[in-house]
Amino acid sequence: MLCTAASEPQVKAVAEALEDTLPREGLRLLHAEGVPASGWVLLDFGAVVVHIFAPPEREYYNLEELWREAAPLLRIQ
Repeated sequence: MLCTAASEPQVKAVAEALEDTLPREGLRLLHAEGVPASGWVLLDFGAVVVHIFAPPEREYYNLEELWREAAPLLRIQ
């Protein structure tokens, strides 16, 4: 899953909300990387890997291009 958060506090809030909510849905956090101040946080829940980007980092890493042949499951804007 790729998502964009508009600011450092928003990156932190999204990460914390996922770390709190997904375990209640049966997904265990296996690994986390990055910090909100870096503009990128990765949360690995095994079946679901979440990338939370600030806009400049999302544009720079351009993971959509890397996964361009994969069909999107859901797009929310």
